[in-house]
Amino acid sequence: MLAWLCEKTTGVEDLVRKEMANPTPGPDEVLIEIEAASLNFPDLLIVQNKYQLKPAIPFVPGAEFAGIIRALGSGVKHLSVGSRVACLNSIGGFASHTIAPARLCLPLSDRFTPEDGASFIMTYGTSYHALIDRGGLQAGETVLILGAAGGVGSAAIQIAKAKGAKVIAAVSSADKCETAKALGADECINYSEGDFREQIKALTAGLGPNVIYDPVGAQWAEPAFRSIAWRGRYLVVGFAGGNIPCIPFNLMLLKGASVMGVFWGDFSRREYDNNRAMLNELVDWYERGLIKPLIDTVFEMSELKQAYAKMSSRGVKGKLVLKNRLN
Repeated sequence: MLAWLCEKTTGVEDLVRKEMANPTPGPDEVLIEIEAASLNFPDLLIVQNKYQLKPAIPFVPGAEFAGIIRALGSGVKHLSVGSRVACLNSIGGFASHTIAPARLCLPLSDRFTPEDGASFIMTYGTSYHALIDRGGLQAGETVLILGAAGGVGSAAIQIAKAKGAKVIAAVSSADKCETAKALGADECINYSEGDFREQIKALTAGLGPNVIYDPVGAQWAEPAFRSIAWRGRYLVVGFAGGNIPCIPFNLMLLKGASVMGVFWGDFSRREYDNNRAMLNELVDWYERGLIKPLIDTVFEMSELKQAYAKMSSRGVKGKLVLKNRLN
């Protein structure tokens, strides 16, 4: 197999691509020939020793991927050789082959492209868990989605529309506003222009959004929360803006509002059956045409460092994907 190796956690520039022997699956594992892998922010942190998961060196980065099962370990009953699957396994994706626990593999039909399969689990799992499971979003409610042109934000737009909600997308440029509207957003705020709170107020007739989906944090969190509706739900998804905000508790009291943490990764481990049911529903939505991953650029797997550079530019809309040329 051909794999990108992290031999020292000193950053992307020190990753090296090497030929290695194909691994053999152990009990309850499968060998996957990788068709495509997506690049996510944790993939940058992990090669810099800045992520909570610290695998033994050397390791192959790449958490999310899709491919074809080529071998089964003992005890694997629900999958078969030749099946197409998507997997989120923390490491192993930036290679031609990898080993993954069978329980983490999501079967895919042939309706999924490899690129979509590799871009599916993390963004849609996070956004569904946030909006539906934690936020209890209902048809007819209004949701404000920060970072709406990014990976999880673009998934959140589609999920909210599938549930019948009104979507206000918040993004950082006019170009990203067009992207958000193309995905189904009813309204869009460019928060790099004008007064953010006043724009929210105008688009909600002064009532505020019922649900706020926030993977950004930083300086946008407090003005967004000050605009929330009575009994609103504020979903803390992440801090792509860099800074973790501090919001005064009195604002929650005054609005009768809730702040809810969204840690989909731990949810998927602690509530395996609930998570699997959720993912199966999302697969059904994909096959019915209700959702489809937003993909910015598809790179060759050999272009991993160029993909990392593009991710660092902050101009990405949706997902970056790396594709293998299979024999």
